[in-house]
Amino acid sequence: MLTKPLEQTYYIIDFDSTFTKVEALDVLGEISLVGRPDRDDALDQIKTITDRGMSGEISFTESLNLRLGLLKAHRDQLPALVENLMGKISDSFTRNKQFLAENAEHIYVVSNGFKEFIIPIVTSLGVRAENVFANTFVFDTGGAIIGFDPKNPLSANGGKSQVIRDLNLDGEVYVIGDGYTDYEIKASGLANRFYAFTENVMRPRVVEKADHVAPSLDEFLYHNNLSRSQSYPKSRIKVLLLENVHPVAVQLFEQEGFNVEIRKGALDEDELIEAIRDVSILGIRSKTNVTARVLEHANKLMTVGAFCIGTNQIDLDACTQKGIAVFNAPYSNTRSVVELAIGEIIMLIRSIVPKSNLMHKGGWDKSAKNSFEVRGKKLGLVGYGNIGTQLSVVAEALGMEVYFYDVVDKLALGNARKCKSLDELLAVADIISLHTDGRKENKNLISYREFSLMKNGVIFLNLSRGHIVDIPALVDALERGKVYGAGVDVFPYEPKTNNEEFVNALRNQPNVILTPHIGGSTEEAQENIGNFVPGKLLEYINNGSTYGSVNFPELQLPLLKGAHRLLHIHANVPGILAQMNSIFAKYHINIHGQYLKTNEQIGYVITDVAKEYADEVVQELKGIDNTIKFRLLY
Repeated sequence: MLTKPLEQTYYIIDFDSTFTKVEALDVLGEISLVGRPDRDDALDQIKTITDRGMSGEISFTESLNLRLGLLKAHRDQLPALVENLMGKISDSFTRNKQFLAENAEHIYVVSNGFKEFIIPIVTSLGVRAENVFANTFVFDTGGAIIGFDPKNPLSANGGKSQVIRDLNLDGEVYVIGDGYTDYEIKASGLANRFYAFTENVMRPRVVEKADHVAPSLDEFLYHNNLSRSQSYPKSRIKVLLLENVHPVAVQLFEQEGFNVEIRKGALDEDELIEAIRDVSILGIRSKTNVTARVLEHANKLMTVGAFCIGTNQIDLDACTQKGIAVFNAPYSNTRSVVELAIGEIIMLIRSIVPKSNLMHKGGWDKSAKNSFEVRGKKLGLVGYGNIGTQLSVVAEALGMEVYFYDVVDKLALGNARKCKSLDELLAVADIISLHTDGRKENKNLISYREFSLMKNGVIFLNLSRGHIVDIPALVDALERGKVYGAGVDVFPYEPKTNNEEFVNALRNQPNVILTPHIGGSTEEAQENIGNFVPGKLLEYINNGSTYGSVNFPELQLPLLKGAHRLLHIHANVPGILAQMNSIFAKYHINIHGQYLKTNEQIGYVITDVAKEYADEVVQELKGIDNTIKFRLLY
């Protein structure tokens, strides 16, 4: 359980780039210099001077004088500055408003900034105004800022140390800040510990002097076993994102305070084994395979996000057995794939590719030979899921007759007609488009026999999975004229990076459109996926919700309020819930809510309990036979 902070412990907190995400004088410059022709140059100078002063390269007094000289600011601009800073309070401080309010008596904000803008900000989170020590502006008779009070010790070098010395605090003193002047308090022997705060800026010279690096206030509170909003600091939770996932995904994780590592390309099995140690959240696309062997080395992995539709590149059974929840994006890029399919169908049936290639060589073929409309043609869809159904609707709007086959019984949309077998569909269609999943059983689903059943001159598309089509069989069908044109976006083997050569027998085939697995690669689709998948992963990490998971029992949980949430993942055997409730009864624990769901392999129990309980409860819950994973949230 959390311990109550000692009354004799005092917390000294910096303001600029610690309590707030920015340096306030930099922001004031953005306001005061509006309309000035040299605004950008002046702002760059102010920022450079700020950084040099904060890292200790120049004296603070020199830094302050230089910046105020460049600002040309006015009293009337301070309300706009305060309003701006209100929206730039550091996320971890906002999360831990309760700690700041409950410990206000022992919290001091000591800053080389100015009270005029600091007090409104920090008091909004419970800090006492009388516990704020900072500079004050000097104004001329017209209200222009012309300097600072030179009698204030914080206007001079070593000012922070002098303030702490004058306070004569009787007890432990911990300093949290991002600048060299914060470290000087510890160096002067006036603090027990200095925490380098790096949530907003990381200054190497300051970090190397720190007793502990605090990527967030959550980390500081966790390190000192103090009351906090997060049971475990997210800065300690490592996120690994591969294969150029959209920047919005990176931003979402960083905003939450996670430790995010990004790699551009895919990783092979050995590379992933090396990279996945200590990773809690893994984000991949289609080229990285998460195998059982990889998972054996995933010592902290809690969840995997597939930033795509398919999950056949992930060993779902192995993930389930290890209590690792997997999420994907089943709908986010559907429209993009459909539009590519429609575009390629039209391009291929009109013989645009060979005509375009000929023109690039100087040729001119204006004939209508082998050029047709799509209206009235029969489109055969192999697979009638999210993409197949939407393609069906769009194709019908273009005047095509739609036929489909799916191993699962699906309701036809519009005038689409269901075929009883794959053979029936292959025989009737003028255009065939594959939209099946990537299960192993579908390997070479379309091979020599299947091509022999198709009409002569058929248009053929594979925008689903590479191993579904036997490439030599497709090459043979193209060379014999059985297939007149083909569009292929996926391949049995695909380069891991853009630097690797694409090697495939389909190269140089006429009237064949080859695309590098970009069916879902539009800005809109990738941004949608970049928002959707992290949303699911964050719901699971923050709240325990598994709605949308492809391998876990699906539970949509209410937000956690005024309780601790105990998450228990176990093998699906009888009696687990009874054992858990027996433990709760033994320790007289008040249960606020309890949720259970199972699938064939595992059970997932979520219990919200009153905050007061013995440490032994957690240990006994972890010790129940067949427990796979246990987590505590609050």
